Amino acid sequence: MKGSQRDDTPVLITEAAPSYDDQHAARRRKYAIMMSLRFPFLIAAGLSYQVPWLAVLLVLLSVPLPWMAVLIANDRPPRKAEKASWFRRRQSRALEARQHPVINT
Repeated sequence: MKGSQRDDTPVLITEAAPSYDDQHAARRRKYAIMMSLRFPFLIAAGLSYQVPWLAVLLVLLSVPLPWMAVLIANDRPPRKAEKASWFRRRQSRALEARQHPVINT
C-alpha cells in the first residue's frame, strides 16, 4: 500500500496472557491450599488450649480463610486495555528554509 508504513516490531510471546485453563488451574490450586490450611489451624487451636492466646489466634486465623479462598479463586487477572492503533500520527515535515526557484512560463 502506498503511503502506509508497516510496523515490523516483533511481538514477544512471553507478553501473552496465560490461557484461561492455566489461570483457572492456578486459582483452583490456591483455593485448595487455603482451604486445606483451615483444618490444621483448628486442630492446632484445639491442641493448644492450654495457651489461650495461641488457641484464639489460630481460631481467628482459620475463620476468614474460606472467605479469602473464595475471593481469590473467583478473582481473574485484569484484562489488558490494549487498543488497536490503526492510525499513527505522522511526523510533520517542515519546509526547507532555502530559496526555491520559481519557473514562469
